[in-house]
Amino acid sequence: MKEITKSVALIAAASGIVFGVVTPLSASAAEGPLEWTKCEGSGLDPRQQCATLEVPMDYARPDGPKIDLAVSRIPSEKPSARRGALLLIPGGPGGTSLGDPSGKGQKLPQDVRDAYDLIGFAPRGNAPSTAVSCGLDHSDLALTALRPWPAPDGSVTQNMTTARRMADACASNGGELMRHISTVDNARDIDRIRAALGERRLSAWGVSYGTYVGAVYNQLFPQRTDRVVLDSNDNPDPVRVQRAWLEAAEVGVEDNFPEFAKWASTPGNPYRLADTAAEVRPLFLRLAARLDREPIPWPGANPAELNGNVLRQTMLNSFYDPDDYAGLAQLILAAQKGTVPPAPQDPPDAVLQNVTAVGAATICNDAAWPRSAAVYRKGVAESRAKYPLTAGMPRNAMVCAAWPWQPKQAPVRITDRGPSNVLLVQNERDVATPLSGALELREALGRRAVMVTVNSTGHDAYLDNGNACGDTTVSRFLANGTRPEADLYCG
Repeated sequence: MKEITKSVALIAAASGIVFGVVTPLSASAAEGPLEWTKCEGSGLDPRQQCATLEVPMDYARPDGPKIDLAVSRIPSEKPSARRGALLLIPGGPGGTSLGDPSGKGQKLPQDVRDAYDLIGFAPRGNAPSTAVSCGLDHSDLALTALRPWPAPDGSVTQNMTTARRMADACASNGGELMRHISTVDNARDIDRIRAALGERRLSAWGVSYGTYVGAVYNQLFPQRTDRVVLDSNDNPDPVRVQRAWLEAAEVGVEDNFPEFAKWASTPGNPYRLADTAAEVRPLFLRLAARLDREPIPWPGANPAELNGNVLRQTMLNSFYDPDDYAGLAQLILAAQKGTVPPAPQDPPDAVLQNVTAVGAATICNDAAWPRSAAVYRKGVAESRAKYPLTAGMPRNAMVCAAWPWQPKQAPVRITDRGPSNVLLVQNERDVATPLSGALELREALGRRAVMVTVNSTGHDAYLDNGNACGDTTVSRFLANGTRPEADLYCG
């Protein structure tokens, strides 16, 4: 995730959303060849083209209502070397890769860009595809509402109230499409994209939540996949699915905090917090507890105060990328003095509403969540005792605890049945999709996969927060199909 991974705002940025920029100009096209036209907007590679594909809203009723999917591409840069199409599967849930052929796709080595058309898309529910919104209150778009941080004393009462309020809003304002946004629906949409592209088989690079989508697609349509890279991998737990992703945050933070502590105690660091790494953890816990008791007003922020949970959420956000450590340290230094930095800039509410609705629908429709507050009270108490940095949040109640619809089907079980064409790449210290969960996916795939574990910190390994060894291994696989014979450690 996976993310709702990092935060709604951060998912939007990290997953390649171009706010109001990438818009197909073509009319809807039903399943046949896509009609490529110029993409509307600015900031895109002039080679990027856009199209619209019509797919069933409900795959159980293929002749029923239809929705639109926005698709983009940059064609192979060397037609004589072209192998096929490489689909860029976004994270989230709630992210889009529509702008990625112009963005992260251009980081790919030349021989990879020669071998493939780079394909992006806005998954169902994400604008400019047929879009959804729950029409939530502005306060419910706050990171500390979307992530279920309990009250300072561990109470989950307010979280259950928030879940009911948000679920009611999604039921009232989300429309029929809200019931038909799930990982399986995304996988089936991908196969419609493959067919519309005229490809017999499809290669893919899935990131974060996109690794789960890619794994499900490869499970449902194994003979329609070519080379599959899964980067920063979700736990494919066949019962809990996204609940497993949320709970993984408690381990992910513990994996990453020592790296932050070392950085924050380095001599010469202008944002140094302590003389030794061992002092940073108790310093953070004391400050969070103080802010629980005595929040600092924070005009322009949502919520409009710096409390303990806002500090904890900022920590979680910052661990996605070590480049963000400085922002967390600055917030800590300011709070110690009783002040705050300028309020963070969020995307427009309309964008947050859309991303939040898609994320909620996917997470809640994929698998059933407990309805009883007692389940969450027990989980939060256990988590707070064992993992104080995350204060019980990873086992608490999201909107899914009051979701009005039951999942349409059981989650897809990822197995070792199918072609051996998957390469997993995974950082050792990843706060959002920890190594422990990636190992679960590796085990489930068995002989179908090889895993590259990278001695690096941060979310998104390939061409981002990984290392040269991991990048070279993945690029070689995409370019010519060469995959390590066995699992590889890139130190």
